[in-house]
Amino acid sequence: MTLSTVKVALRIRPLSPQEHINGETECVTQLPGVPQIVIGADRAFTFDHVFSPEVGQEQVYEESIRPLVLQFLQGYNATVLAYGQTGSGKTFSMGTGLSLSYGDTESPGVVPRAISEIWQNLESRVQGKTGYTYSMDISFLELYNEDLIDLLNPRSTAVNGVRVPTIREDSRGNMIMVGVERKPAKGFENIMNFLHQGALSRTTASTDMNRTSSRSHAIFTLYLRQQDRRSSTILDGEASNSSDQHSVLDSGQSVVSKIHFVDLAGSERIKRTGAAGNRAKEGISINAGLLALGNVISALGNSGNGIAAAGNAGNGNQQQQRRATHVPYRDSKLTRLLQDSLGGNSQTLMLACISPSDKNSAESLNTVRYANRARNIRNKVAVNFDKNSSVELSMLKTEIARLRGELSKLKLQRRQS
Repeated sequence: MTLSTVKVALRIRPLSPQEHINGETECVTQLPGVPQIVIGADRAFTFDHVFSPEVGQEQVYEESIRPLVLQFLQGYNATVLAYGQTGSGKTFSMGTGLSLSYGDTESPGVVPRAISEIWQNLESRVQGKTGYTYSMDISFLELYNEDLIDLLNPRSTAVNGVRVPTIREDSRGNMIMVGVERKPAKGFENIMNFLHQGALSRTTASTDMNRTSSRSHAIFTLYLRQQDRRSSTILDGEASNSSDQHSVLDSGQSVVSKIHFVDLAGSERIKRTGAAGNRAKEGISINAGLLALGNVISALGNSGNGIAAAGNAGNGNQQQQRRATHVPYRDSKLTRLLQDSLGGNSQTLMLACISPSDKNSAESLNTVRYANRARNIRNKVAVNFDKNSSVELSMLKTEIARLRGELSKLKLQRRQS
């Protein structure tokens, strides 16, 4: 198990035609040659990646998202978390909206690109390695007004109360979803159809700041199980030529991993969005969930979440302070869903999206401060070997046989003595 910091990529969208008409100007400056921005005159922030308005979808994916996809294929859990003000380009960047042309080579966001690379990689392994097999499932959830909705089976909550999605914690401390329908992945187009189906079911509405504002948080997840019966090294993506490796395991080794693509609803001010009635209620729920998420990020960042233990193992005061820090995961269903991703077993990247308009300077400043705190979080990541796999069972059977042999020898020695 190793420590991995939460990475942050900041994306600045272009000024919209309406903002140009209104005479709004840019208040965000990107410093050349370094991943750093300045908001206003003197508020500077540094991130792992900074993407200017001119940067296309492909570059965003290649530089910030693709490394997580490769880690997911190697057996690690991964999370891509899109955060920002309403209308800042989160859904466009993620590629989970309805207005995208999936056949276009430039506009698809990070989710369609990740799906394409994952599928091509897995099929290439099947063709290149004898004995390699895999299976992949899909789920798509919506968190709307603190209610979980299965977007791939939206009627499940009304038809059968038992199937209402709920959050549970397993014996290993991992968050699992009960009552969620997982669809088997059968190809790239098949997965994209599920993505489109879920996007159609997602709750959206028009506000003064965004004509197609997402009124809920959405979590699109891929679950992968890989197995190689010929080699103990199943994750290198290449066929093994060593006959010694073939005899390491006589059955199979199974590795499971998951990758979350989280499109958070945009933070908003009720006065600016002009929301009333149900829209205002949705906005309050959205802001409450994001506030709870911010509190979790602050608690994890302040405690160091492993930084004190890793850097100053002998400092008892720092360790005591870290243990005493309460992380309020249970304050919201959103933070419960993301408990693995923030402070748990996951490679995580926050894609923070902001508007460059001077009219949105306060919201943009809040977003970058939010994202800057996330960089202090360290997750404890490890490859997820299936404890119920045939490899583990084979090892246990071998151990039992060895112990039985030793017991028989001891009994025989006693009789002879």
